[in-house]
Parts: sequence; structure tokens; C-alpha cells
Amino acid sequence: MPSQNVAVIDDQAWTSARAKLAGTPSWPDEVTIHYLESSAKGYCKGIILLIHGFPETSYQFRHVITDFSKRGYRVIAPDYRGAGHSSHPRDGYTKTVMAADLHTLLQDHLGIKEPVHIVGHDIGGMIAHSYATRFVKDTASVSWGECPLPGTTAYEEFKHTPGVWHFTFHWQIDLPEALVEGRERLYIKHFYDRLCNKPDAINVNDVDHYATMFSQPGAMRSGFDVYRAFHKDAEENREWLEEKGKCTVPAQSLNGSESFLAGIAESMIKEMYENWRCTTVEGSGHWCAEENPPDFVEKVVKFVEHVKSS
Repeated sequence: MPSQNVAVIDDQAWTSARAKLAGTPSWPDEVTIHYLESSAKGYCKGIILLIHGFPETSYQFRHVITDFSKRGYRVIAPDYRGAGHSSHPRDGYTKTVMAADLHTLLQDHLGIKEPVHIVGHDIGGMIAHSYATRFVKDTASVSWGECPLPGTTAYEEFKHTPGVWHFTFHWQIDLPEALVEGRERLYIKHFYDRLCNKPDAINVNDVDHYATMFSQPGAMRSGFDVYRAFHKDAEENREWLEEKGKCTVPAQSLNGSESFLAGIAESMIKEMYENWRCTTVEGSGHWCAEENPPDFVEKVVKFVEHVKSS
């Protein structure tokens, strides 16, 4: 069960804002992206884009944002479309579209033109892959993991196994929304409890925060739609690989050492990337940035600095 302990979040240097990317306010096509930002302490070594998973938000990175900044990196941590304080449009949940949202956020709204280091977890890992493959020149490196990547051989073999039973449930039309309405906290808490190796990593206040976010109108529907797009994601990723070949962006597979997903990490990244390595966050289950924040930061920074020195 989630811990009763309350960890202090060092967020004094953060800023929080929203960027209107597309659509008409209050219409189903409105795309507004909320993001957290923390400037580098001292000389800026580069920019790190942190992309969260489901059922979480940018709050997932609460224990690592400041540490990355202290290591000399400017950090951008958005809520992807449909999650957290971002809007909940009716469509656009393929990972290529969601990656394009974040590319627009960085390039057009924040004016960031230099290549950035992408770090994606869970659904964020799928988005990170789409970002790195579709925006190669704008990606300095990519670290992603804790997800069966649609389009890979491992995903096809894995998608109907008991460990990811929720894939099939989320793919159903309307039924998940009907069954989960009013029970959002109970439903999402199941994932924290089941996939966590360190139960004190996500405390009751954290669960309350996530439950508040996913109890918003449209939030669970958006979350389910992210999964419903997996079929198209797989098609797009496979077509991209066949047409363009393996991605040339330096890539790191980043998974919890105690996560069941670590076992398929190497086969997926080897299938999709030319220059790759596999790393684990020690003692962590699925929720790497929350279960072992210091090692998560260390593994990302070590890879980023390796890439920069190459």
C-alpha cells in the first residue's frame, strides 16, 4: 500500500505554465499543454525533456527535476495531451501526434532550437521513441523504457500476456469509462501497488494528487484513448522502420532492475536503434523516478554526458 510518509518536494525554482498549441478554446480540438520548467544551476549543459507515463503526470518527476537542474541541465516536464493540467482533446493520441505536441512546445513556444535529451517513461517512452525517430536532428539523445514499444516484435509477443491485461481492457470502447467512473482512485492505485518494488515511493498524498488529476472530466477517457491508439502506433513504427531503417539517435533503455519489463528491453531497443545501451535503476520496480530518484538521475546524466563526449 502507499506510504503514509510525506516527502518534501524541492520545487522553489520551478515555474509552471500552459501553452496553447492548437484548436479553439473550449472546443473538442483545443490542445493546451501544461509544463513545469526548472533552469540549470550555473552553466547550462543542455536541455532534458521528461515525459511521464500513465496513470501519472509531470508530478511523476517531482523528486528529480531539481536534481537535474543542480547537475547543470535545464528541465522541461510537460503533461502530455489528455493528462494532468493539459487539455483533453477528443483525438490525437497516436504517439507521433503526441510527440509533435511536445516538439511544438519546445520549438515554437519556448524557442528551443538546439537538440534536446529526451527521457520517457511508460507511455512517455513510446512518445520519446516517436520524438527521436521523427525529429532526429532535434534530438541529442533518448532514454526510454518501462513499456512494450508498439511495432516491435516483443510488443506483439507481449501485448496479450497477464502482466499487461489492462491493454485489452483499455482498448474497449466506452466500457472502461463506465466502469471506472467514480472509482478513479481505486483503479489507478492498483497500478502503483502492483508495479512498485518500494511501496513507500508513492504515498497517500501522491495517490490523492493523481486521483484528483484523473477524476477531471475527460481525463480517464483521454488515458484510455492513449492505449486505443496502440494499434496505429504499431503500424506507424513498423512502417517507419521499414522505410527509414533503425534510428541513429543515441539511445538508452532505462528500466527498473526489479521490473518485469526489463526482460524485453534489449530486444526492443536493438530492433529499433543503431547505437544503444541498456541500463537499470537499481532496486526499482516500474516507477523508476519515484522509487530511486538519485539513481534515476545518475543513470540519465551519465548517459547524456557520455553522448556529449562522444
